Amino acid sequence: MNLKRTATIVVVGAALAAWLAAAATSGNRTTIDPIVVKPRLLDKSGEALASEISRLHEHLRPAAAPRQPARNLFSFAVHQPRPAPAPPPAAKPAVTEAPAEVRPAAPVLKLSGIAEDVTADGVVRTAIISGSGQLFLVKEGENVTPRFRVAKISSDVVELSDLTDGSALRLALK
Repeated sequence: MNLKRTATIVVVGAALAAWLAAAATSGNRTTIDPIVVKPRLLDKSGEALASEISRLHEHLRPAAAPRQPARNLFSFAVHQPRPAPAPPPAAKPAVTEAPAEVRPAAPVLKLSGIAEDVTADGVVRTAIISGSGQLFLVKEGENVTPRFRVAKISSDVVELSDLTDGSALRLALK
């Protein structure tokens, strides 16, 4: 049995060596002329289509070039140089009247609600006021903003006193 296996391996190995040797050698091969393919009608229409596409792309290009430097999309403001200040006038007329006093605008405050707590001393009310992007929970005598102080809280109205001029502002529930 050992002899049969050895003979089979030798025969298969020799066949494989002959096959590889035949593939590696260059024999007499005849040269074949290259095949010339004639352009078809489909190829001609493709060339016409390609030239039409390039013509349309040229037509879509902008006629004017963009201004340089272009706007920066990632910045919030463009810092432009300020123009030179105008020369001061030769003579200023005398002011006969004092300018009117400019008061800052009152912030928009709204009474959102009133809370009541019953204590041994009586009813203690807390006003819920919204304004200036905040929510204020204040009792009598406390400041709502640096400008207003709570003067009185009733069951449906809050009276605020202006600390700058002493005027009163009344906020009512709606």
